[in-house]
Amino acid sequence: MSHLPKLRVTLGAVPTSKPRYAITDTGDIGRMLDLARERWPEETDRKALLLRLAEAGSDAVRRDLDASRHDRLGERQATAFEAVPDLVDPSVLLDDEAWR
Repeated sequence: MSHLPKLRVTLGAVPTSKPRYAITDTGDIGRMLDLARERWPEETDRKALLLRLAEAGSDAVRRDLDASRHDRLGERQATAFEAVPDLVDPSVLLDDEAWR
């Protein structure tokens, strides 16, 4: 293979060091984009539809996470309220001495 010339490729000024993704409009991706076109019929550009799908997916994940956090908070509060009788003596709080 030493008889082949060495090719060197330079990218010059690459605008970002972030990862890039190649997505082909086939199979499941194509079907998702078709659904997106039904949802947003005014959008004809499939790349724009892909971005809208990503945004809609992000919004759905955010709602799910918020709901999970809310549920966990409720569970922690319920556990804390159950522990209150073991931690606090109401008679001490109701006694005038506690507030002096």
